[in-house]
Amino acid sequence: MEHYHFNILSRRSFLDKSFKSAAAIALGTLMDIPLVMKRALAEGSIGLNGKKMLFIWLRGANDGLNSVIPIMDSAYTTDINPATNQRYRPTIGIPADPSTNYTLGGPADFPAAGSDGSIYTGYPYAVRLGNGFAALHPSLKFLAPVYNAGDLALIHRVAYPRQSRSHFDSQRYWENGSPNNNLVQDGILYRTILESGLANSAPLTGVSVQSSLPLILRGSEAAMTNLTDPLRYDLLGIPNDTSGNAKASAYLANANGYPFPSKRNRELLQLQYQNMTGTLGVFANIANSFMETGNTFRDDEVTDGDQEWYDANGSQGYYLFPTTNDKNGGWRRPDNSIDGNKYVVPTNLEGLFANIKAAAIILNNTDAIVAGTEYGGFDTHQQEGQLTGQHPNLNRGFGWAMYALRKYFTRYANKVNWDDVVVVTLTEFGRTTIENSDLGTDHAEAGVMFAAGGGIKGYSAAESRSGVYNCSPGDPIPWTTGPTGSMFGVNGRYLRRVTDYRQVLGEIIRKHLGATQNQLNRIIPGYATPGENLLAGGASIDGTPIRGELGIL
Repeated sequence: MEHYHFNILSRRSFLDKSFKSAAAIALGTLMDIPLVMKRALAEGSIGLNGKKMLFIWLRGANDGLNSVIPIMDSAYTTDINPATNQRYRPTIGIPADPSTNYTLGGPADFPAAGSDGSIYTGYPYAVRLGNGFAALHPSLKFLAPVYNAGDLALIHRVAYPRQSRSHFDSQRYWENGSPNNNLVQDGILYRTILESGLANSAPLTGVSVQSSLPLILRGSEAAMTNLTDPLRYDLLGIPNDTSGNAKASAYLANANGYPFPSKRNRELLQLQYQNMTGTLGVFANIANSFMETGNTFRDDEVTDGDQEWYDANGSQGYYLFPTTNDKNGGWRRPDNSIDGNKYVVPTNLEGLFANIKAAAIILNNTDAIVAGTEYGGFDTHQQEGQLTGQHPNLNRGFGWAMYALRKYFTRYANKVNWDDVVVVTLTEFGRTTIENSDLGTDHAEAGVMFAAGGGIKGYSAAESRSGVYNCSPGDPIPWTTGPTGSMFGVNGRYLRRVTDYRQVLGEIIRKHLGATQNQLNRIIPGYATPGENLLAGGASIDGTPIRGELGIL
């Protein structure tokens, strides 16, 4: 079966097709929705409990070993690879700070640069996380305040059984929730929204802001929304003013008068027109927030210790969404000079932050349950970089995003606040323990997921809890060190998994979004498959021991 969706695209792409035929195509894929809706509304609280989710897809496979660093593993820091007579990561590995005791517990360090220092390269060492073993890449230092607030889970050694090392296959499996099954053509979050029973009665439920609707939100029984450009939300190409909106409403009303045979199920067609009209109205009401002039969201403290910038900018910190140079950290100094060391993200990520901002605005100002975007470039086979370069720059993007989203949903909460949001990153696999001859890393197995939100069970001194999962010798499945340890657990060069990505998403979908276990069994079929052991843990279907759900919520 082919899959069609009402994606909110550009004016040109909409006008290339007749309104009537687009509606008829959508109708042809929606015939069994009422039964699904009746089933879903009988259980669970997805979309009814006020909880929401924002996803960021790190496409290309993030190097988890150089994001959340096992700094106390000698295989990372000092051991010599006998094949090369060098360390295993000689040019990309991050050194330990000789003045820091990484075995001490407590909050994460936060090396603030102040008004005069470089934001990132001023501290050239691994940032202590306080779990006695792990550290952050210094380019991820803005995760430290989120971590110290208890709002961040850093989940290491994440993969799935019989791991594919193909980008295309592995991304498909992460999105369809069925590893090694290419026949499943719908996504985890699509099925989540379908189970809510709201997919065809609410104008917005699942929204992506990227070039096309990702598989994770795609399916044949309901239409999700994709924004290629949040500033071009108007399907009809009509100005967003009084006369324009009246013209659009009249057009939709006239289109709804086309005669369709009864066998076409007129009620469902009318529902689609109603949802389209509602969607246009929703975006018309928040259009100004998408515009650059509406990007006024700021930090509420002296960001990164930059007191000079704070004092000169109305006693507010850096802009949360760096969509232009002048809103990108402290680049524009108070005396109107510029300082390239004060960008919080590389300038080529300003478009990404327009998308992240749009996803956040949608969740905060509409009834959408899920929104997200993608962030590419993580296929770091060559010249990965150490303190600067390709991978550190990529780290800076999602590190700042987590910091900014926490502040946004705390300071500017409207329909949802930080306590009711989970932000989660996805990436198809990790990268090789051993650096390659091109000074990069290749496709591997386990990697890292990041989950943030006010309800996340992260660091807590009072409860003697770390926010680092699966990166310690004290974990239920310990991290073993040295050249025969965890970093070489698969084929002598890959990090072995102890958590399945479906367990992380499953816990969020059930405990946060409000699915019942029966619903979760349908959303992620592995929960109901004997031998997968996703809920309680045990030997996975390929024999690898995995933990039960981590309890991040």
